Amino acid sequence: MLRDAAIPAGQRIRLLDLLFEQAERIVLAQLPLLLDVTLPVSRKIRHRVGVIQEFLGVLIQEYSGTLSGLFDPQTATPVRPPQETLGRIMTCIAWHIRISHLVASPNAAGIWQQLHAAYRSSRRLGLAETPGPDGQPTIQQSYLRVLLAAIAQPASFCSSELEFITAYIASCARPVDILENPPQDRTGVFWIALDSDYPAQALARRAPPADTFALYFACDIVARDTRQHLAALAKGAPASSLGLPDFADKPAGRGVLRRLSLLWGKPATRKFQRRRQSYRVNLCAGLEQLWQLMRHPETEGPLSEWMVTNESPDGYSLMHMSGETSHLRVGDIVAVRPMGEHVGEPAQNWHVGIVRWAISENPEHIELGMQQLAAGAIAAQIIRPVELEAGKLSALILPEMPPLRSGQALVAPTGQLGEQDTRLIVLVERENVEIHEVRPTALTEQTSSIEVFSVEPDGSGGQS
Repeated sequence: MLRDAAIPAGQRIRLLDLLFEQAERIVLAQLPLLLDVTLPVSRKIRHRVGVIQEFLGVLIQEYSGTLSGLFDPQTATPVRPPQETLGRIMTCIAWHIRISHLVASPNAAGIWQQLHAAYRSSRRLGLAETPGPDGQPTIQQSYLRVLLAAIAQPASFCSSELEFITAYIASCARPVDILENPPQDRTGVFWIALDSDYPAQALARRAPPADTFALYFACDIVARDTRQHLAALAKGAPASSLGLPDFADKPAGRGVLRRLSLLWGKPATRKFQRRRQSYRVNLCAGLEQLWQLMRHPETEGPLSEWMVTNESPDGYSLMHMSGETSHLRVGDIVAVRPMGEHVGEPAQNWHVGIVRWAISENPEHIELGMQQLAAGAIAAQIIRPVELEAGKLSALILPEMPPLRSGQALVAPTGQLGEQDTRLIVLVERENVEIHEVRPTALTEQTSSIEVFSVEPDGSGGQS
């Protein structure tokens, strides 16, 4: 109705501002409710999210329409400072993208083009780096916050980790310069094509096409700050003393910071080429379920069925076919086993890995990426000599897997093992009870669900 109404520009903007305030109330009330969604996202939640994102999309379009006259030399003085309108456009787009991340859904078509267009308008108007009203960020800072969250690969984090990343970027990430030429003496360089409909790309992975005008920014200093925060936390400094969100005090928070420092500072290139596939596997998810499966393989627990769509030596892409998935979490441990023979491989082999990303486009669809850790696992129980009263801890022993990993690894629930555990006793029940002493040498993976430690023998082990 507002779009079709013939009313002065000033009244139109005032009405849009009232709708923006309503959108803000709705979004801030709904975001906490999206932190515990399961995959696939239910039809009810997806419908509610769709209505909110459609509402935001209309606001973005209408606010953008009020700016069109600013580039007409015949236009009189604007009815309101364009920086305020650009700020609201940025806020609506940021909410739109953030909601998509929380429900593991692809971003809407055109949303990145709208973000880039708003930033481009701020540059043309000379407003990109003008301080916002009442201490609000500049347009460029708002733009970079959305870009930093996107290049952190949001599909690879669970919802609580995503909220931590959003809060961390807003409170701790220092301003970053956007340049017209790639900096030669920096690492973690990313480029943006303002005419495209995708976020920033890592220069280490792909250079912009020759006919594309690109802007560049470097994240190495932001990554260095993240490493310094991580080092301070490891020495016992509380998150509040560093100005960090409370989630940083948790092992999962430290795991997020460790990954952010690499994603921003040293974006990795693909190690192996992926091969398209089309065969079915059974999937078992969760450390406790995998422990039971490896300890009692004759009594399989709840399994789901998936189709492998592509694979490489370090992982798989999987599409859900049937079975329960509500227990699946990004960052959790899983195992897959081909259903029948596959390239000469025994069907009983379970390949163990971590869910690295998940996408759910609709209530009947889930895709996930699995990083392979080992071609098998051994169910074990851990005794910590420094904390004998804590009892035994269920864990998995992963065999070496060259070239991905040269030694054994230990998978345990997040937060159960600490730096004080320099020596562990491992019990393995086979035909006999095997007792081994191992020493953790490094924490190689840390998510909200599990931690993976590389281990090596410590002293003389035995069997009984």
